[in-house]
Amino acid sequence: MKISRKEFVRELKEEELLRENVRKAIRIVVHRRKEGERAELMEENRLRSIVRKMIVKEVAVADTDPTPHQSTGINVLEDLLKKIIPVLEDDFKILTTSEDQRKSFRAHVVNAAKNTLAPAKAAIHAGDPAETEEIQEQDVEVKIGDTDGPEDDDAFIDIRSDKEKAGDEEPELSPEEEFGQGVDDQDLTGRNMAYSSYKKIETNILDAYELLSDDEDRELFYDYLVTNLKLYFDKFEDELAGQLEEPSTPEYEEAKDDLGAEEPVEGEEDLAGDEEEEEVEFEL
Repeated sequence: MKISRKEFVRELKEEELLRENVRKAIRIVVHRRKEGERAELMEENRLRSIVRKMIVKEVAVADTDPTPHQSTGINVLEDLLKKIIPVLEDDFKILTTSEDQRKSFRAHVVNAAKNTLAPAKAAIHAGDPAETEEIQEQDVEVKIGDTDGPEDDDAFIDIRSDKEKAGDEEPELSPEEEFGQGVDDQDLTGRNMAYSSYKKIETNILDAYELLSDDEDRELFYDYLVTNLKLYFDKFEDELAGQLEEPSTPEYEEAKDDLGAEEPVEGEEDLAGDEEEEEVEFEL
C-alpha cells in the first residue's frame, strides 16, 4: 500500500505528538508519586517529632522526680538546695574583681547558715531534761559570782553626764557588721554581697529545718547543708575561673611570640614604599 509523502509526514508528526503526550503523562504520574512520597515522608517526620518531644518530656519528668532518699532530712535538704543554690550562684559569680571577694562571700554565707540554725537547734533541745538541768546550773553560777565593780551595786549612784556615759558604750554596728561577726579579716565587698544574698534565703533555710523533728534527720540536714554549700562554692569557683582566664600552653605562648616578632612594625611597609619612590624620582 502506497501512501503519499504528505500523509507519511503527518503520521510521523502524530506519532511524535503521541509519544510526547505519553511522556508528559508519565512525568505527571511520576511527579504525583513523588509528591505523595514527599507528603508521606513529611507526615512521618512530623509524627517522629511529636513522639520525640513526648519522650524528652517523659525523661525530663523522670529527671526532676528522682527516687527519694531514705532520710527525710536529706529529702528536705535537697528541696531546699533547689531553691537557694541558684540565688547564691548568681550573686557569687558577680564578684569578679578578686578571689578574696569570693572567699569572703563563701565564708560569710557558711557562717551565717550555722548561726541561723544554732538557735533552732538550741530551742529543740530545750525540752531535754539534761539540757535544762545544765542551763539551770549555769544560771545559779552566774548569780553567785562576784560583781565586776561599784557600777554593778544597786546602791551606786553614777554622777557622770549622759555624754560621758555614752562614751563607755560600744558603737552601734551596721547590719552588715553584725552579719560579719565571727568571720574576721575578710573582704568587705564579699561580706556585703553575702549579707544581701543571704537575706534572700535565710527564711527558706530556717523553715526547712523546722519541718524536721527527728534528731537524726536534723543532724543530717545540718551537716549536709554546710557540706553542700562548700561543695557548690567550689564548683562555682571552678566555673568562674574557666570564664575569667583562658587556659594556655608554653607551646602556644612561644608560637605567639614568634609570630609577633615576624610581623612588621606598624608603618614600616609605608616607609619602605616611600624610600623606593624616592629612589625612582632621584634616578629620573
